[in-house]
Amino acid sequence: MTSSPRVLSAVGSGAFAPASEAHLARELAAHGDLIATIDEFDSAASRTALAEAEVLVTGWRTPRVDAAVLDAAPRLKWILHVAGSVKENLDDAVWERGITVSSAVDANAEPVAEFTLAAIIFANKRVLQISREYRARRELIDQASLGVVGGYRRRVGIVGASRIGRRVVELLKPFDLEVVLYDPTLSADEVASLGARAVTLEELCATSDVVSLHAPSLPSTNKMISAELIATIPAGSALINTSRGDVVDQDALTERVLRGDLHVILDVTVPWALPREHPLFDHPNALLTPHIAGSVGTEVDRMIDQQVSELDRIARGEDLAHPVLFESLVTAA
Repeated sequence: MTSSPRVLSAVGSGAFAPASEAHLARELAAHGDLIATIDEFDSAASRTALAEAEVLVTGWRTPRVDAAVLDAAPRLKWILHVAGSVKENLDDAVWERGITVSSAVDANAEPVAEFTLAAIIFANKRVLQISREYRARRELIDQASLGVVGGYRRRVGIVGASRIGRRVVELLKPFDLEVVLYDPTLSADEVASLGARAVTLEELCATSDVVSLHAPSLPSTNKMISAELIATIPAGSALINTSRGDVVDQDALTERVLRGDLHVILDVTVPWALPREHPLFDHPNALLTPHIAGSVGTEVDRMIDQQVSELDRIARGEDLAHPVLFESLVTAA
């Protein structure tokens, strides 16, 4: 037996492309009793909707859900987050009051892992650099003059066995690559069970042809890829960052790239958008993307569909499939 829970969407207009916004509205209405869609919590209409809501749907642009919001929502039992991390959106009071939280972090991890896989393959072939040279010369380039380029038996170093890091290791299994992994929370046997070999961070940086970062942004990981470690990365190697910009000493990384012997693919930086005059924008060894590794376009619908499935579980009286436990926030991105 099922019942339709009362649903309030506070994802916020403009968070998704219009097609995904429409998809979210249709699915919530089809799988629950959609009370309203709001952009903020302070208006009289929002307060009226909060008073009725049993399920609150949040996303990237949702205002922070704090104790005052919860006071206005006495019937609220579940929060479904149509995005990855909940840290910026949900106050600790949510868990203190016994509200069950679900996140689409697993759905959002998939496109990041796919982006990373493509970046690793392109980095090993030096596609970006060779393409730029080809465009400049406009003549066939002798393969023998390209230097050491290719993906056969190259070493890929994965920093962090997060959801994304683990998925990247899994996606790399069909390729003839050596995959090493650094994660201080796992034993060597646990790393081996994932399909990689455990190494220290120092060994990983000093011996990998590609270094790919998947560590969360925490006080303990701030600039974990230090100037000293950056200096040890072999010449001609590549560093990929799809996690957070602050896990790297960005000034030291920039200096190394400007030397001309390190390639970088950066989907995240500090700040999120570098100053317009930053030298990495124009450097031939740098590929910068504006935080697009995560869900964009149709990939957003994967997150929506996952959370709508959670709504169905609520209607059937079942446990959620993707709960966010309070204790996990200490090590989560």
